[in-house]
Amino acid sequence: MKAELIVATARAWLGTPYRHLAATRGAGCDCLGLIRGVWRDLYGVLPEVPNYRADLRDPRDLLAAATERLAPAGQEAGAIVLFRLGAQPRHCGILVGPTRFIHAQERVGVVEVNLTDGWAKRVVGCFAFPEGV
Repeated sequence: MKAELIVATARAWLGTPYRHLAATRGAGCDCLGLIRGVWRDLYGVLPEVPNYRADLRDPRDLLAAATERLAPAGQEAGAIVLFRLGAQPRHCGILVGPTRFIHAQERVGVVEVNLTDGWAKRVVGCFAFPEGV
């Protein structure tokens, strides 16, 4: 999948409000819902959602889901990036370049932000969208 297409598709989600477990552009999504929604926009199908809750997520689900379904990628535009919050990976976004990413943030919604040192030190993996589904 071309990085430019992934980034443009993710940018179409900017301004979408934060809604836990949602994956609808313009109406609401959480961080995983952003990935799932962009996936749907790219491939026409919505992937299943790993079992998780905002307050008591099983952190193995997020990393396991990415590892089982996606190929590893470098920290490059169009890659899905997983972040450790606390001790475990609990957040994700889409890189738009080596120093910026798009993610869904509680009380803010979908935003494009800098990959600051604070975020960069929390990266636990980058994964590629598949070439085709």
